[in-house]
Amino acid sequence: MVEAAAEQDFPDDRQCIGLDTNLFIYFLEDHPRYGAWCAALFDRIERGRNPAVTSTVTLLELLVQPYRDHKEELAQKIFALASTYPKIHWVPVTVTVADHAAELRARYRLSTPDAIQLATALGHKAARFYGNDKALRRVEEIECVILDDLV
Repeated sequence: MVEAAAEQDFPDDRQCIGLDTNLFIYFLEDHPRYGAWCAALFDRIERGRNPAVTSTVTLLELLVQPYRDHKEELAQKIFALASTYPKIHWVPVTVTVADHAAELRARYRLSTPDAIQLATALGHKAARFYGNDKALRRVEEIECVILDDLV
């Protein structure tokens, strides 16, 4: 059932998609509401149906809690998984990304991480951006898909 729902919510094969940090968290923690949907998404990415892009800010955000909890082994596992997951392009925050993120942040009053993620997706011509922040609904430059609207 999740796969069928996921098929209608994903872009056409080979279209690039942008990923916000919360999708990684839901996937890694097998979130009770979003975990299965995110697993289907990451399976699609791994199988090469949709290349994906995310900012290195994602890795920063993923590692905060393990470091805060002094769980170095968990942090290493997350780092290893995130940095080697197939078909995900990890994009550093460049001057160009920062400039575009500032424009998006000013225009839509987004948080800095959301603006960076969107600038990253837009810079890599992603067809859609997947996240779960309702503020993304204001963005006009890219189709933002909110998980709460799907699952």
